Amino acid sequence: MAITELPDLGTPHLRFQVEGAAAWLTFSRPEARNAMTWAMYDGLQRACAWANAQPELRVLVLAGAGDRAFVAGTDIAQFQAFAGPDDVLAYERRIESVLDALERVRCPTLALIRGYAVGAGAAIALACDLRLCATDAKLGFPIARTLGNCLSLANYRRLVALLGPARTKELLFTARLMEAGELHQVGLAAEVVPPDQLAARGRALVATIAGHAPLTLQVTKEAVRRLSGLGEAAGGERADDLVLRCYLSADFAEGVRAFLEKRPPHWQGR
Repeated sequence: MAITELPDLGTPHLRFQVEGAAAWLTFSRPEARNAMTWAMYDGLQRACAWANAQPELRVLVLAGAGDRAFVAGTDIAQFQAFAGPDDVLAYERRIESVLDALERVRCPTLALIRGYAVGAGAAIALACDLRLCATDAKLGFPIARTLGNCLSLANYRRLVALLGPARTKELLFTARLMEAGELHQVGLAAEVVPPDQLAARGRALVATIAGHAPLTLQVTKEAVRRLSGLGEAAGGERADDLVLRCYLSADFAEGVRAFLEKRPPHWQGR
């Protein structure tokens, strides 16, 4: 696999490595439950840009270091520097820029969630395409009983798209955390596994995804993003660009040949 040199993410609190066709980004501040610093947000955005420049990358995996958290929100100490409306709006725009970059990563993204994914950590997890949870996973936005702030409109939209209006309001109004069983029940978690099996099951899922047609996955991801109201086109509009991208590709021609020749296709992502 032709992967270019890994980027400098600008902080020791992010670890980045490549395993086969996947890149693994680990939030690494276990002493602070992996709470996000400004440098970590910037590094995550750099990692997303790097992933988009790797045509052979098939999956981007996000995980948290240690056994207590995926990401336990933004480091709250940083909010002490807020002096007025410009600081508040700049923060929300900054976070939305990072989440938008994560949603737009060309390949599928997978969040491996052990322990707490709360606040900004929940937002990061929900911006990924798939979530694989350990049995000790807890996800939510308990801001009504902690900080007294609110979400950006884009994050409210993500929640409504995934949970529906009524469940979104119930989750925010009660400020409770959804546990692994409920996350699976409502479709936010693809699977729930014991904590000691999370990494192995993640690698197995990565192998499955990496073996499938890259353009089919990329187009499916973009189509769902548009239908959710987060993309450029409304759900009622045609998306000929996506259809043509697949049907006019070398991969589609290869898929047809492979099917007729009764052999596995060799996907190239073009």
